[in-house]
Amino acid sequence: MPKKYLTIAAILFVVISFAQTKKIATPAIDTNEFADAAHHWYDISDKGNIINPLPNKPRYLATNMVAIADNIILFQKNNGGWPKNYDMQAILTQSQKDSVLAAKSATNTTFDNGTTHAQIVALCEVYTITKVEKYKEAALKGLQFIKAAQYANGGWPQYFPLEANYSRCITYNDDVFSGIMWLLKDIVEGKPNYRFLSVQQRKEVFEMYNKGLDCILKTQINDAGLPTAWCQQYNEKTLQPAWARKFEPPSICNGESAEIVRLLMSINKPSKAIIDAIQSAVTWFKSSAIQYTRVKTIPAPLLETPYRTSTTDKIVITDSSAPIIWTRYYELVTHRPMFCNRDSKVVYSLAEVQRERRDGYGWYTYAPQKILNAYPKWQQQWAKDNNVLAL
Repeated sequence: MPKKYLTIAAILFVVISFAQTKKIATPAIDTNEFADAAHHWYDISDKGNIINPLPNKPRYLATNMVAIADNIILFQKNNGGWPKNYDMQAILTQSQKDSVLAAKSATNTTFDNGTTHAQIVALCEVYTITKVEKYKEAALKGLQFIKAAQYANGGWPQYFPLEANYSRCITYNDDVFSGIMWLLKDIVEGKPNYRFLSVQQRKEVFEMYNKGLDCILKTQINDAGLPTAWCQQYNEKTLQPAWARKFEPPSICNGESAEIVRLLMSINKPSKAIIDAIQSAVTWFKSSAIQYTRVKTIPAPLLETPYRTSTTDKIVITDSSAPIIWTRYYELVTHRPMFCNRDSKVVYSLAEVQRERRDGYGWYTYAPQKILNAYPKWQQQWAKDNNVLAL
């Protein structure tokens, strides 16, 4: 055989061998943001559901992005938003699909539990890979829903169209506000999955994003001249901390605040106002930390309630080896750790909370620790002469 053919054969052998041994990654979309909604669908009974899970819970893998994106479009309402607490990875029967289609005109659209912004992120990702127009169109429709839902002061309600209850408040809990802002920030920064947006569409997103930042700064709680952190929800007109559910009182909320600060710390070349907000929040996290305390889950007799079934209880114990922890709520003005029952009665220890809520709600959090861990690097870059953790 001529030498050149031997060379070609050798090259082909290497290529074929490489193809057989090299694992080529299959594209997959990130479905982590759907996890909370899916959990609610599978684990919490809701009579208002359009459809309920099948007994064997068949689900698409994240690599089956087209099927997942088709589900996302199926669940999208005519107004551009999505209802909460369904699994976008669920393999649906035709009967289930028909039921979802029949409810297209319903307006139970929300940002709660990662809803709407997570769907838009996934649609943009799938469109970038497939270039199928329907995914782009659905994503743009979703962005218009976000724009329509934003208050003039920059905040977003939990539900839109607005309802006559606490859901019309500006909402930071369940990543409503921060989830929207992370999406808008990625678009503003020109991330690859959003480069298909037109100049005008980018301009609209930029305006929404800046209004959102302004709202965050305006709602940082200032107690007698001391900026602290944020509440879960705010009155949409007065921008004052507000009640959410009956056991969620106006207060300083460290879990939600940690995610807000993480968002602010991700901003390149932050303004003085943003730097000051971060510095104040970090100071608050440091001062509100609780030492030598651990929350322990223990077995308990079966308890059936209208809200949930409980087989465990939670107690607070003293433990010198426990990492620092924070309560979910701190009382306004006094800054005392606080708790609350379903009758809206405020108490000051977990033991005073009724069993169903004591065991069924996250009264303590470690979230601020992630901010304290990230702070030194951020401080060296943006506030070199003012380390609030060293004070």
